[in-house]
Amino acid sequence: MITDRELILAIVDNDCLEHSDAAILLEGDGFFRFQKAVDLYKRGQVDRIIFSGNIIDKDYGSFPYEEVAPFILKQGVPEKDLIHEAVSQHTREQAVEVVRMAMENGWKRLALVASHEHQYRAYLTFLRQVLDTGSGIILYNAPVRNLNWFVDSGWGIRLDRLKAEFERIEKYAALGHLATAQEVIDYQRWKESLLGKSLD
Repeated sequence: MITDRELILAIVDNDCLEHSDAAILLEGDGFFRFQKAVDLYKRGQVDRIIFSGNIIDKDYGSFPYEEVAPFILKQGVPEKDLIHEAVSQHTREQAVEVVRMAMENGWKRLALVASHEHQYRAYLTFLRQVLDTGSGIILYNAPVRNLNWFVDSGWGIRLDRLKAEFERIEKYAALGHLATAQEVIDYQRWKESLLGKSLD
């Protein structure tokens, strides 16, 4: 029998990305994530990039916005389309702040950019906030691909970090901080019913 974890992995890892109001570039993993957000922007799949987070802990891969932003701007993303969400200190706060920002600005579709080992917990955390606020936001998973699993990036081997992520998923799910497998299924069914439709 397929487990809840397997259902979540299958659905989250094979999402259908549509044009979005913003790419949510989650702080962390050094300089490995920003290129994905830039690529989405340059292909016209997102209208802006939100750099989410204000943690400075380079030993853990959290580089400050001021160090990452120049690389994004250098590739042609205009300053007006690069926004720093500078309040959050961890993934749950990122979800709270970004969803609040989206609701205030009338953004209806968000593409979540995390590293492949972090994408599942990030998506479940953001989905919990989307559902709890009743915002009607469509959340897409758009993780960075082609990252090496077995080379230490400076803050650990990704395969080991994936194992740690699953431990965190168990912990935060027990606290009610994450969407459940059934909520992921129901949300995905609803989201796919809107594919290709205008939200205006």
